[in-house]
Amino acid sequence: MKNYLTEAIGTFFLVFTVGLCVNEGVMMAPFAIGAALMVMVYAGGPVSGGHYNPSVSLAAWIRGALSTKELLPYWGAQFVGALIAAFLTYKFTGSLLHVAPRGDVTWMKALTGEVIFSFALSYVVLNVATTKSTAGNSYFGLAIGLTVMVGAFAVGGISGGAFNPAVGLGPAIIETALGGHPTSLAWVYAVGPLSGAAAAAYAYKAQHAGG
Repeated sequence: MKNYLTEAIGTFFLVFTVGLCVNEGVMMAPFAIGAALMVMVYAGGPVSGGHYNPSVSLAAWIRGALSTKELLPYWGAQFVGALIAAFLTYKFTGSLLHVAPRGDVTWMKALTGEVIFSFALSYVVLNVATTKSTAGNSYFGLAIGLTVMVGAFAVGGISGGAFNPAVGLGPAIIETALGGHPTSLAWVYAVGPLSGAAAAAYAYKAQHAGG
């Protein structure tokens, strides 16, 4: 239970930071989002692994760092945190968090952006947080947070910069429940991150065969 609580809390603070920064037009939103993930990874990493992202949990499962029986409960906890955060974002700002690609962006471009940086995120997580040679390092949270920050700066204005099904779909569920109109490309935030994470996990396994 402590693992699931940790995943829910960490995902909550990540999505809540995304929501407040995006809805309030904070110029340095990618920095704040990356920093929020970093501190939550440092806080919860020793307990649950600090995934806060269904695609990262998928990568950890493929890599063998998360058991099969834990995968769905991790996903459930992450979405609970995301849903609460999206609802409170609406209450705090008066606006629904609308995660979507830029209006002129094709689904292929949005999907590709999400795949690329979701790959980067899971690749970094697996290498800095699950590898024997880097065990006990003090930089894992910084590396993970900076990866999300880089992705958000690079393609956030193009794909929406979720790299996380909880970030992309949690707000869409709340948006629908409250009478809003989520993007028709919401599926990109499931397919892109999960595909990128799976690719990263298999790349990691190829690089660390037997490790």
